[in-house]
Amino acid sequence: MKIKIIQQKINKKQKPIINIFARDIDKGLSLKNKALSSKYFYDDKGSKIFQKITQHPDYYLTRKEIEILNKIKSKLPKLFKLDEIDIIELGPGDGSKSKIIIDGFIKYGCFVNYYPIDISLKALKLLNKNFKNNNNLNINGIVSEYFEGLKFVKKLSKNKQLILFLGSNIGNFEREQSIKFMKNIYNNIKNKSYILTGFDLKKDPKKLNKAYNDSSKFTEKFNLNLLSRINKQLKGDFNLNNFIHYGTYNPLLGAMESFLISTKRQTVYIELLNKKYSFECNEPIHLEYSFKFSLKDIEYVAYKTGFKIEYNFLSKDNGFINSLWEK
Repeated sequence: MKIKIIQQKINKKQKPIINIFARDIDKGLSLKNKALSSKYFYDDKGSKIFQKITQHPDYYLTRKEIEILNKIKSKLPKLFKLDEIDIIELGPGDGSKSKIIIDGFIKYGCFVNYYPIDISLKALKLLNKNFKNNNNLNINGIVSEYFEGLKFVKKLSKNKQLILFLGSNIGNFEREQSIKFMKNIYNNIKNKSYILTGFDLKKDPKKLNKAYNDSSKFTEKFNLNLLSRINKQLKGDFNLNNFIHYGTYNPLLGAMESFLISTKRQTVYIELLNKKYSFECNEPIHLEYSFKFSLKDIEYVAYKTGFKIEYNFLSKDNGFINSLWEK
């Protein structure tokens, strides 16, 4: 299906993305406890590796969420009872999950305006493969940061909105950050709109550790690819053979944590920053949190952001929730 692409105008005062990337890398590697943002995992190569992770038998999250979406795809249209709806997705990936929900509305007889929002034009163009022409579907891909995209769609929208924030991506934020993020969504959507969010629930640490340390080592390749990106875009000289991936569950935080650990004492030079960074043997770089939730955690985030929980849709094993909230 041909997707209409709408690129948001860039603020002339806004720094080029490569400059922001360079600034963040320098800041992270200059910390006493080195840390890099997981948002930089997703260059073209990183996105492809992540798709392999989501399809791996050890990584249960995608399967559990798809199970739920298939279960509720006919329930949601009956709940909304609409002739037309605007479905807005934050970070659509390959669109396979949103397609389940969209197909449910179309089958019900509802016309769907689908607005996938992503900073990557290339990512949005990939959606062409998953969506066939349908008289009851209109797709406008928005190239934008999430909140600017939501503001833009809010001005266009004449229908009830359903926001999709799937994949337990909410878990990549620390607790206070997740509240701030959801509050920003709340402030940039219409009244009486809904949001469907994926939450991975707290569970046996052994299962979590297995999911984030898959037997095919895709997660390790995924994390090491960030160093490759630094080498490529900032002319760094990271030797990937001198770092290993380590993922572990922190029960005090209720989060999986991912690290890259230096296997030797070494110095890395990044040409575009004109700076050297020293690593001790066994020194970690913190890369990512993947927070897990209890029902009380979900209720707390909804309460603090102003949303009302309408339904919690659980997977069969009670390990994953897609929670539907109303503004």
